[in-house]
Amino acid sequence: MRIHRVYTNQRLAAGQAVVLDEDSSHYLARVLRVVAGQPLVLFNGDGHDYASVVENASKKGIVAGVNTRLPGAAESPLRSTLVQSVARGERMDFALQKATELGVTVIQPVESARTEVRLKPEKVEARMGHWQKVLNSACEQCGRARLPELRPPMELVDWASSAADGLRLVLAPAQDQPLSQLALPSAVEVLVGPEGGFDEQEMELLLRSDVKAVSLGPRILRTETAGPAALAILQSLAGDFR
Repeated sequence: MRIHRVYTNQRLAAGQAVVLDEDSSHYLARVLRVVAGQPLVLFNGDGHDYASVVENASKKGIVAGVNTRLPGAAESPLRSTLVQSVARGERMDFALQKATELGVTVIQPVESARTEVRLKPEKVEARMGHWQKVLNSACEQCGRARLPELRPPMELVDWASSAADGLRLVLAPAQDQPLSQLALPSAVEVLVGPEGGFDEQEMELLLRSDVKAVSLGPRILRTETAGPAALAILQSLAGDFR
């Protein structure tokens, strides 16, 4: 029997009974058809997994009893930040999901001149909530016991002037410097542009701000593909794919 892994945003400790949230309870009870006595693994992002068992499965929710704290999967030694231009719907979800699976540490959405979707202030909280669910689900699937840090969207110009968290890179086609040949430090930020790319003024700003332009190769990738591709290369160079 497959043991399902579930994220819950609450404290977990051996001997504790927890009531899972509505979405998780619905998925477990109605889709996966779990029953009382079935084992689960719970995690809350603290770096550990928790061996648990379903104590009650009903329309009112899933109650799980926590038995044992387990060591979680190790995080990558490379601290990586994906600075992702906000994209439409499923494209953004795909980029965040795959970045999480590939071990990204921080996700920073940015908006620029050619951003496909500009979030209205009153929509930011709801969109952040949706993105957080994407990250939670990706961690459930890939086995991570720590969630990537999701930061609120910011303007490109503000990111460029903010304090750097490692070597800053921007993906740009037709650059002479391939990402795969860089000597990397222990922390890196990789900036991915929107579908139309950054305009000339933005690229000038980035280069003046000590952001190094690098290439992924001869083909131009979509915005939702470029970030995960770059992260896979970075993990191979300095992370946990070596």
